[in-house]
Amino acid sequence: MSLVRKKTIEQSIADTDEPEYQLKKRLTAIDLTVFGIGVIIGAGIFTLTGKAAAQYAGPSIALSFVLAAICCGLAALCYAEFSSTVPVSGSAYTFSYFSLGEIFAWIIGWDLLLELMLGASVVAQGWSEYAALFLNQIGLGWPSSIGPGSSVNILAMLLVLVLGTLATIGIKESLRVNLVLVAIKLFVVLFVIVAGLFYIKGSNLSPFVPASVPSPGGKVELTTPLIQAVLGFTPSTFGVAGLVSGAALVFFAFIGFDVVATTAEEAKNPQRDLPRGIIGSLVICTVLYVLVCIVITGMVKYNEIDPKAALAEAFKSVGKGGFATLISAGAVAGLTTVVLTLMIGAARVVFAMSRDHLLPRQLGKTHPKWGTPYRLTISIGIVVAIVAGVTPIGKLEEMVNIGTLAAFTLVSIAVPLLRKSRPDIKRSFTVPLNPVIPIIAALICVYLMVNLSLETWIRFLIWMALGFAIYFLYGHKKSRVGLEEKTGEVQKA
Repeated sequence: MSLVRKKTIEQSIADTDEPEYQLKKRLTAIDLTVFGIGVIIGAGIFTLTGKAAAQYAGPSIALSFVLAAICCGLAALCYAEFSSTVPVSGSAYTFSYFSLGEIFAWIIGWDLLLELMLGASVVAQGWSEYAALFLNQIGLGWPSSIGPGSSVNILAMLLVLVLGTLATIGIKESLRVNLVLVAIKLFVVLFVIVAGLFYIKGSNLSPFVPASVPSPGGKVELTTPLIQAVLGFTPSTFGVAGLVSGAALVFFAFIGFDVVATTAEEAKNPQRDLPRGIIGSLVICTVLYVLVCIVITGMVKYNEIDPKAALAEAFKSVGKGGFATLISAGAVAGLTTVVLTLMIGAARVVFAMSRDHLLPRQLGKTHPKWGTPYRLTISIGIVVAIVAGVTPIGKLEEMVNIGTLAAFTLVSIAVPLLRKSRPDIKRSFTVPLNPVIPIIAALICVYLMVNLSLETWIRFLIWMALGFAIYFLYGHKKSRVGLEEKTGEVQKA
């Protein structure tokens, strides 16, 4: 049986009507935009901005965000075409199944799991740092022995378990909570921008692109970007190379828009609303990111930024501790929405894979009352809680990025291929200048991938090896499409 056997678009759409695997269509364009903003604004502003500025790019971190946004924007056009044409759960996994074939669908699905589950764990860890800071600021405190930086981060685990329960009960209920928290988060972000403008010092922004400096020791290490190690460059930070490395790191901040595509099957009018939700949330968030970057690096010299809580500490440094408390509260609310959205996205990807029998089919069944894949959501919540609770903080961000970039690359390639193989399909949204834009999107994604560290690539290859083992031992044999190919009969989900 072929590794590149394809699932037809017609079959993908027909699967959405099967009772045991039917999701409720309840989401509007506003829901989808809030969904995207809810996950995009959070990690980038509250946890990654300070780290990337201090360690990689300095004030030019604002340009790193622009570069990452351009990459995401091009990929977003590809996602918008696919998700509006074939509104089925699974995002890039589903798109690649009918355009590239099963083995590529598995690769992307496995990459998306890496992106979404590890992403939720990373953000839960960042949330625990701000939550502990906020509790200390209001006089309640949290025991350091079970908080961020400890051997078991109970604070992060509690957040994940509560949100996992909420996501299990229903997506519309989850988005009601999400809407309130996004409103709080946007207020705090706008407050930071407006208030911070009064404390910017021009000297802190100069030089805007700090001179490149050799990495400590000047030797190739596990933290050296792959491209520097392969081409024999002297490992360095800052400068143009630092700006690009910063973009590869803060790329994590933009992963939200593709999560919108995972909910395609639950949109009321996907042909119209999905492109609006995907592109609209990306544009809004990019503008806010750049402004916050300028404020942070203008308030504090880049080499003095505290990467753990950059925004709050920046206002403390100018004598505005009360502002820091407000920012910590906003970060707690903001990062909560990110974790919730990523967990919902992860559940929808595994749902699509189990419906195709590449993973155990019983996992994907929806609850008769809640209309959610409850078994999956509960299982994912437990796994994310464990990873967030026991993994050292700061070790997972790049792993999330490389999985995302790999998925973006394949989706971008798939657009012109599907245009050629299925020109008959009605497309309510099309990528302009095809195939130029999809090819450019793929090349930028690959370039950002090779600017990630050797350590990240080694971990990624191990993850992919595990994925291939599962596919060949289980998924390839049980595949619903494969059984239909073999028997000539349509298999039930």
